[in-house]
Amino acid sequence: MPKPYYITTAIDYTNGAPHIGHAYEKVLADAMARFQRLAGNEAYFLTGVDQHGQKVQQTAEKAGVPPREYVREVTDKFLALWERLGVRADGWVETIDPRHTRIVQDLLQQLYDSGQLYKKTTSGFYSNRQEQYLSDKDRNEAGEFGPEWGEVVQLEEENWYFRLSDHVPWLRGFLEATPDFVFPPNRMTQLLNAVNGSEGMDLCISRPKSRLTWGIELPFDSDFVTYVWFDALTNYISFAGYRDASPETSGLPSFDRLWPCDAHVIGKDILIPAHGIYWPIMLHACGFTDDQMPKLVVHGWWNVRGEKMSKSLGNVVNPNDIADVIGTDGLRYFLLSEITTGQDSDMSDERVLFRYNKELADILGNLLNRTLNMARKYLGGVLRHTAFDSPAQVALREKVASLPGAAMEHMKTWQIHRVLADCLDTARQANEFIDHTSPFKLAKDPAQADQVASIMGHVMEALAHLSVLLSPAIPAAAAKIQTQLGWTPPAGFTLQDLQWGLLPDGHTLGEPQPLFPKVLLPPPV
Repeated sequence: MPKPYYITTAIDYTNGAPHIGHAYEKVLADAMARFQRLAGNEAYFLTGVDQHGQKVQQTAEKAGVPPREYVREVTDKFLALWERLGVRADGWVETIDPRHTRIVQDLLQQLYDSGQLYKKTTSGFYSNRQEQYLSDKDRNEAGEFGPEWGEVVQLEEENWYFRLSDHVPWLRGFLEATPDFVFPPNRMTQLLNAVNGSEGMDLCISRPKSRLTWGIELPFDSDFVTYVWFDALTNYISFAGYRDASPETSGLPSFDRLWPCDAHVIGKDILIPAHGIYWPIMLHACGFTDDQMPKLVVHGWWNVRGEKMSKSLGNVVNPNDIADVIGTDGLRYFLLSEITTGQDSDMSDERVLFRYNKELADILGNLLNRTLNMARKYLGGVLRHTAFDSPAQVALREKVASLPGAAMEHMKTWQIHRVLADCLDTARQANEFIDHTSPFKLAKDPAQADQVASIMGHVMEALAHLSVLLSPAIPAAAAKIQTQLGWTPPAGFTLQDLQWGLLPDGHTLGEPQPLFPKVLLPPPV
């Protein structure tokens, strides 16, 4: 039995409301998983929330509620957004889950027993925002710790350290031998540079309970809890059936069949050091082989009108506010079509409205609505295949036939925006086909009835194909297209089944309904 395609996202830190960056990452991973299933592969999509750490404890204290109550409230906000956006995860992570605690403590104990952890007292600078110790390499050109670190305090305390530096030579060799460990390729160059600068640096993996109690206790020293990154990174295996104590009842997948992960979908800000250095070294130190290392898909950031999105600038975009204006599928389409996977992109109300009004409404929605109305008027809503054919029809059929293969090629490097662009180009070509052939004029002449029927049949068939190819990105809208076409793909339908002739002779079409009503008011970007 083939291995399922395992896709995860970085789990969201429960210390604030979800923003557009969270939404993009989840929608991207969701579309990736849906596409794999459409390609005929089994897929498993895992996401969730990271609930421990000093910032959570401090925020809960300020709110006057226990940390567990605070993270429950924030977690529910994330869950509600994913439900609204149609993000359908197969597995859900909450790091306060007892089974996760057990796995984290098992790994810590393994590292302790193998002599890879040691205790020492250090004095240094600590970033409360990033919850990590800083070095001189983290200072800017002025010799200061920049605003990205937030409040920086000087601490002297005893902690437990992981012998990270012992594994740096292995990581360097692994990265050099495994160029596809990170996508896009330019991130590998950055990662190798960072690895070359990490010689002699060990990782502090604990925090004393004297200043942090909201965390997973070290199994060998009850005076400490584990560093939040060591806790959070472990979710990718703890919720994937790793060392599952009760596989019959846990509901978790089979780890041996699922692992390694085919795509950790993460933001570029957490590639270095967390996912690119800490995580593979943690796995290596715990006995994972080179062949068992996961793959990283690193996406860029959303800027707002040319500026980096940040709370301090007051330009953080709430995805719910955008969805209120253009709908769930409008937001999903914008996020996936506007950005090239791996690169940054800019968000503005003008770009959101352009993607929605000019592409979804004017091209795709208009194609569906105008053709259905003509088919009802001229054909009584029933398709009739005829022998009439023309060069324009041949060109449309060839364009439609090329879409599945092109989509498979694009998705080898996660370029879903190119899949959407191809679909939009096809819808544009179909609109031009209607304008060129003018069935609304031909219908006035009974002698042209076969030609009108053939034109309608070609456009309806093209729309059926488009509904399938668009379904990973805009699943609800794709289903509405199929309802209006009066056609539903049979169970197990894949890209290989996308052959011309989905709508047979005599097929009855559904009722036309506006798919993407025009939006006049700009979204609050």
